[in-house]
Amino acid sequence: MKPQEETGKFDCERNLDSVNILTKLVAGVLEKNSLPPAIFTSFCGGADIGQAIAKDTRIPLVSFTGSSKVGLMVQQTVNQRFGKCLLELSGNNAIIVMDDADIQLAVRSILFAAVGTAGQRCTTCRRLLLHESIYDRVIDQLLSVYKQVKVGDPLEKGTLLGPLHTSESRKNFEKGIETIKSQGGKILTGGSVIESEGNYVQPTIVEISPKADVVKEELFAPVLYVMKFQTLQDAIEINNSVPQGLSSSIFTRKPEVIFKWIGPQGSDCGIVNVNIPTNGAEIGGAFGGEKATGGGREAGSDSWKQYMRRSTCTINYGNELPLAQGINFGS
Repeated sequence: MKPQEETGKFDCERNLDSVNILTKLVAGVLEKNSLPPAIFTSFCGGADIGQAIAKDTRIPLVSFTGSSKVGLMVQQTVNQRFGKCLLELSGNNAIIVMDDADIQLAVRSILFAAVGTAGQRCTTCRRLLLHESIYDRVIDQLLSVYKQVKVGDPLEKGTLLGPLHTSESRKNFEKGIETIKSQGGKILTGGSVIESEGNYVQPTIVEISPKADVVKEELFAPVLYVMKFQTLQDAIEINNSVPQGLSSSIFTRKPEVIFKWIGPQGSDCGIVNVNIPTNGAEIGGAFGGEKATGGGREAGSDSWKQYMRRSTCTINYGNELPLAQGINFGS
């Protein structure tokens, strides 16, 4: 809410019922720090409340974070009243590992990006593209480190993988695994729920074709799709082949590869990284993506501009009337 505060706007925030405790905590912190009540209003509710916000002409800008499916509906509703919409939607992020990459650095980055936060970040690594010459080596190392992942209470020291958000998320994971198998995916590790209290699932690695339909979708869980490529151009085409365009990363030491990757013929994502994971919260950079990710940008040096109304103002202090196109009415 920093941009809203800096530009003198108020923030009306709607959260899911499943995060009601968090909503109360945030409101409590702001109240404790003497933020005027009119500046920030936060509440929980379902789709009916979200729809009411999208339709309300008193709200000039609606910023929505969520799935591409719901984001499209929000955008259409807001556009019908000629409002402005700022969308931060689904990601389907890929890490590319070239044959000259630092393998140890890449493996650590992949593990954090694919498993951290139980795969429930928009910037989670969903797809791993490995050069064919290092494919087996990287897979062997990943399988080894995946066996060491501690699953459990995220408040306990050493835990890397906590639970999924809701029981519905767990069901979606199970459905996703069945879909993966039906489309020719091979489970290399994981692929099952963990029978215990809480919505715990196993961190999963799947070998699958980049052309499989399920790869084009965002499965909001710790499921990593792995695939081979032969050339940099092949890898770029696979990276860009999905509807979403949030984050992407390549691991390489070659300057010519880096410049191709970050240039106009490279990644089509809003975030284009080199030798670091797809996820993170770099507050200094504009955060957001292209295509079905919505095109919105949060943070960065000019994010505040999206919360402003731009006006062109001309003031005439004289007694003459300057007209466009050199028009002259005569004396």
